[in-house]
Amino acid sequence: MIMGKIVGLDVGDVRIGIAVCDEMRLIASPHSVYRRVGFGPDVKHIKALCDQLGTRDIVCGLPRNMDGSIGFQAQKVQALAEQLANAGLNIAFQDERLTTVTAERALIEGGMHRQERKGTVDKVAAAVILQQYLDTLRNQT
Repeated sequence: MIMGKIVGLDVGDVRIGIAVCDEMRLIASPHSVYRRVGFGPDVKHIKALCDQLGTRDIVCGLPRNMDGSIGFQAQKVQALAEQLANAGLNIAFQDERLTTVTAERALIEGGMHRQERKGTVDKVAAAVILQQYLDTLRNQT
């Protein structure tokens, strides 16, 4: 069984929500929200974070259309993922349909106010994406 941390990304046009899992690859936790600058700085930031966490493994949420097809937003995620792969990182994708809705609902149920949710929802969505990926990995073995 492969061990080690994985970084989960919820890639948006303005922000990237970041999550990380434990060494045993059981539990995903929200980590941070990165404000995007451009491909170069974005890749540099994510690679530095991976170096700091001691991992090369990344899971990007892939925002498929409801019919499962790859749309414009998913192509943008794939373009960033390609840059990350060129920087030496291992990339996997996880279908992220409705993860932001799930994250938002969880924060509302937790009593978080709208302004607080705005800065938190991206990293919680990244944790949902990463947790779904981890659960899928576990179910394959």
